[in-house]
Amino acid sequence: MKERLLGLIAGNGKFPLLVAENARHAGVERIVAVAFHDDTSKEIEDLVDEVVWIRVGELGKLIKTFTRAGVTQALMAGQLTPTVMFKNLRFDWRMVKLMARLKNRKADTIFGAIADELQKEGVSLLDSTIFLSDHLPEPGLLTKRKLTNQEEEDVEFGRGIAKEIGRLDIGQTVVVKNKAVIAVEGIDGTDATIARGGELGKKDVIVVKVFKPNQDMRFDVPVVGMRTIETMIEAKARVLAIEAKKTLLLEKEEIIYEANKAKISIVAFE
Repeated sequence: MKERLLGLIAGNGKFPLLVAENARHAGVERIVAVAFHDDTSKEIEDLVDEVVWIRVGELGKLIKTFTRAGVTQALMAGQLTPTVMFKNLRFDWRMVKLMARLKNRKADTIFGAIADELQKEGVSLLDSTIFLSDHLPEPGLLTKRKLTNQEEEDVEFGRGIAKEIGRLDIGQTVVVKNKAVIAVEGIDGTDATIARGGELGKKDVIVVKVFKPNQDMRFDVPVVGMRTIETMIEAKARVLAIEAKKTLLLEKEEIIYEANKAKISIVAFE
């Protein structure tokens, strides 16, 4: 990235915080962030130069924040909590017009349209992993415990199912056991899906998270954080399979340490 000014659309979790920290290390001199009330961590205020807090749907305010600051390159980092997406909506006129033009309300459709609106105002959206390449794991087993033959078969089975729901833009994650689908990710997110899968499958379930076919790296990239591993421990899950070089593994050392303690296998597949 040649620009020394970065716009950051900051969702929840550690993702936007790590982006801000790593962007500094990469030489970005000024970061202007747009954050969401009741969702984005307040820690973002300590990591950027300017923060404007908005409600979901205030697209005009988001764009004006960047254009007034002279931002020409920005990125999205972090998701929005499903409850926030429904209870705190405050569509401004620009967002109302955008939504009226959409052929559907899928996440990729909405984010793609927002990216187009930003581009109209001279703001290009970057690959959201641009500052976090070291958080994209290489192929192979990342933990100590090897998978059993049955678990390897379940991972392969789960990959096919997860790719299909990804193609339909439903979700990125499935929970399987003995070649049966236990839970499919919807708008509730990965952790809630794992919790449901653990409750239904009782124990030793397999979690598979994939990169959606034709996924746009500017938004909604697969992310695994500490909360995901904590949820797997609570659900008595046995394996987490993720797509190598395409899934962000945040807090990698802590995740692997806790997974090893719980005898959970984490494998990155090609």
